[in-house]
Amino acid sequence: MINFKLNGVDVKSSADQTEPLLHILSNDFKLNGQKFGCGKAQCGSCTVLVNGDPLRSCVVPLSAVSGRSVVTLEGLSVKGKPSKLQQAFVQEQAAQCGYCTSGIIMQAQALLDRNPTPTESEVRSALDGNLCRCGAHNRIVRAVIRASKGA
Repeated sequence: MINFKLNGVDVKSSADQTEPLLHILSNDFKLNGQKFGCGKAQCGSCTVLVNGDPLRSCVVPLSAVSGRSVVTLEGLSVKGKPSKLQQAFVQEQAAQCGYCTSGIIMQAQALLDRNPTPTESEVRSALDGNLCRCGAHNRIVRAVIRASKGA
């Protein structure tokens, strides 16, 4: 039995401890923000925050989150209202197909938690490992900067 905090709630899982966290979140907890992309931690679609650090849930075994805090895209909202970062993505129309968006938002949230006022260069560097095939990169960067300004 693995105990951890999921989006602020204490939870337990009796799943195989070697099962990727991505599968546990999607199948057992019915959370669908994180997406399966490559399965090799290279695209970033499955990014979640574990104790505040962005991790690729497709390669993180369930055992790695024992006693830790996991935050998914769903955990960023407050009382059903999108976070400032999520709102900024909508305002800047920073998603096209949307498949990569949740992973990018989670990576950006980790950046904003560490550095509330990043430069454009810092945003681009932080998001460099998250792939987006739609070409929404400039709008994504604008959304993160907008969120950092509280707009």
